[in-house]
Amino acid sequence: MNEVLHGARLLLSGFGWFTRRPGLMFLGLLPALIVSAGLSVALVALATALAPLTDAVTPFADDWPAVWTIALRVALGVAVFAGALLLAATTFTALTLIVGEPFYDRIWRSVEIADSGVVPEQDPGWRAAFADATGLIVRGALAAALAFVLGFIPLIGGVVGTVTGVLLSGWILADELSGRALTARGIDRRARRRLLRAARGRALGFGIMTQLCFLIPLGAVFTMPAAVVGATRLAASVSPTEE
Repeated sequence: MNEVLHGARLLLSGFGWFTRRPGLMFLGLLPALIVSAGLSVALVALATALAPLTDAVTPFADDWPAVWTIALRVALGVAVFAGALLLAATTFTALTLIVGEPFYDRIWRSVEIADSGVVPEQDPGWRAAFADATGLIVRGALAAALAFVLGFIPLIGGVVGTVTGVLLSGWILADELSGRALTARGIDRRARRRLLRAARGRALGFGIMTQLCFLIPLGAVFTMPAAVVGATRLAASVSPTEE
């Protein structure tokens, strides 16, 4: 539990960067705001269509007792929307990292200089950054699909799907957001994941806290620059060169 709380505090420390480097951090809000607006429109459209959608995919429940029909469709609706939120969160992160690359690069560098005085020199290049963003979208889609399938479990499906989605997305976000700082230290993707698995509680604490902040209205916009700060510190804390 201490490791989970440590990870959560890494994200919270990122919000403190708004007072240390306000100009830089507020610039980091712009790409997040643009991407968030587009995804919000899509989520509102889904929420509006959710009731007829759940009715359409469960015609077999029409003849069930009303209480069971309603329970099934509510659970399914919760699972669908939870999966959509998960997919939106991971897609948001990938798209925002791409759109906001120049801003987040400056934030990352400022944290490295402030914390260690040195910026790691191994530039992964745009190909690696694009591969990471693409991988984030694919993994987010798979996690969303799993959360959706779990939603079919009678009565508890909505809760199980939501909790599973948050846990999976937390891990994915921790992995991908810390990728720049770890790759810049000469650590490849496979080694990055080994390091995070060795500090699983810390990574999950950071990722889950980030995901929960993303679920707050406009939370994703204000959290994204802070998450870059927190992920940089997460990478430093698990890096063997920093122990």
